[in-house]
Amino acid sequence: MTTTFDNAVPHGAPEDIAAVLGRLRRAQGQLGGVIAMIEQGRNCRDVVTQLAAVSRALDRAGFKIIATGLRDCIADDSRTTRQGLTVDELEKLFLSLA
Repeated sequence: MTTTFDNAVPHGAPEDIAAVLGRLRRAQGQLGGVIAMIEQGRNCRDVVTQLAAVSRALDRAGFKIIATGLRDCIADDSRTTRQGLTVDELEKLFLSLA
């Protein structure tokens, strides 16, 4: 079952958004490198090492998005973020990255 959230685009301070976008762009570049490595028939160990780096970059981007939501929630001193996510929903999102 898929849950949809209102205003799914992350909101936050411009520097937080820039950090997330930077991480995602870096992961995108790394993934392109992994694809090229596979096409070139590179060593399995090298491919898996780079694939793990892509995975970590995506995890960090996800954690940054959730951390921003938690910070917004705490700053608002309410149980709901500006994006309509409850603290419980944020926790569920956070744990989905584990």
